[in-house]
Amino acid sequence: MDYKKNVEELLKKAQKPSEEALKLHPFYRGKIQTAPKVPVRSYDDFAIWYTPGVAKVCQEIVKDPSKVYEYTNKENTIAIVTDGTRILGLGDIGPEAGLPVMEGKALLFKYLGGVDAIPLCVGTKEIEEIVQFCKWLSPSISGINLEDVEKPKCFELLERLQEELSIPVFHDDQQGTATITLAGLINALRIVGKKINEVKITLIGAGSANYAFARLLEKMGVDLGNVLVVDSKGIITKDRAEQLDPITKRMWIKTNADNVCGGIEESLIGADVCIAYSKSGPGVIKPEWIKKMNKDAIVFAGANPVPEIWPWEAKEAGARIVATGRSDFPNQVNNSLGFPAIFRGVLDVRATKVTDEMCIAAAQAIADFAYRKGIHEEYIVPTMEESEVYVEEAFAVAKKAIEQNVARNPLSDEELLKKIRERINMGREMEKVLVQSRLIKLP
Repeated sequence: MDYKKNVEELLKKAQKPSEEALKLHPFYRGKIQTAPKVPVRSYDDFAIWYTPGVAKVCQEIVKDPSKVYEYTNKENTIAIVTDGTRILGLGDIGPEAGLPVMEGKALLFKYLGGVDAIPLCVGTKEIEEIVQFCKWLSPSISGINLEDVEKPKCFELLERLQEELSIPVFHDDQQGTATITLAGLINALRIVGKKINEVKITLIGAGSANYAFARLLEKMGVDLGNVLVVDSKGIITKDRAEQLDPITKRMWIKTNADNVCGGIEESLIGADVCIAYSKSGPGVIKPEWIKKMNKDAIVFAGANPVPEIWPWEAKEAGARIVATGRSDFPNQVNNSLGFPAIFRGVLDVRATKVTDEMCIAAAQAIADFAYRKGIHEEYIVPTMEESEVYVEEAFAVAKKAIEQNVARNPLSDEELLKKIRERINMGREMEKVLVQSRLIKLP
């Protein structure tokens, strides 16, 4: 397809899902529901599943609280928590308007990772109240996925919950995006023959995604002094970093060792890699600026629905590898490759946290999966349809949790793979059976 000659068609195509969404959401009235896991052979079974039989189960958990994982669905249940302050880039539209997004996330969790996720949009914007809410929830769940929380609140909220809860807490806008971005970069660098600790990297956008990505880079041994970060005011210099909130200051003060000034154009001079998570384009990044990057430049333009620069413009300007967040271009850097499997991995070993090292392990597993299939300039990460990548990624995350001594239920490799594969397959099979039986009707 000649993308360049079809800009109008591409923009029209980008609007198509929105048009379909307005038709299908009222048809189904939601995307998830509660379904039984046990048979009801007769009404007598309710004496087993509920009272009086269930009392004996409760008493067993009183004696040994860890048995809650054996007798309930806690091990496979997480909460998706948002305050509705940054929904899909739409901004602070409130918890009710955010619910369709959280339901969609829950559907992805179930279908791609076999994880039972409950969307919970809270009616407060106060950090203390959200933290308390999550604490109150924790006896019933085994993980929390924070979603669409405004910055800088999201940074403090994640840190607080990770410190104060004994279940894994994950912020997809931070760790999820950073994980899949790292996976794509690992393979892009393999293709161009450069090393991650030797390249010069420019991050366009200083929000959740690039903040977490910089953290992963640092954990991998990258000198953040070689990284430039550009926000809406330009390159973040030492004096500007000093004025930021305490959490982001800790990260950005380490960047820009030479204290380079300017904007996006200046930040790309001599850069090997450009990772952009800023505002919808096109024209945010200009082709003439890409020309100032080093040979075999790598450009990730992650804004949706329109990337910061059209892929063909970046290619014509000299970029060798270009990735976007869109499915109709090659190299879609898609969070859905990350969060379902990361949670699958931590849940199956009952991990107490999600660490940066687990995210790196997930990124490496994603990259290696594509590498074995044969990476090239238009295939640096797998697609969502390649279901086995979720199994391998979940396995890598679980193994890292065991290695880091944060797994409360370490399993053998054979047991772990069997459990992961069964649960991932179950999510897909359930949808298929419900459609075939017409309990889910086709539109």
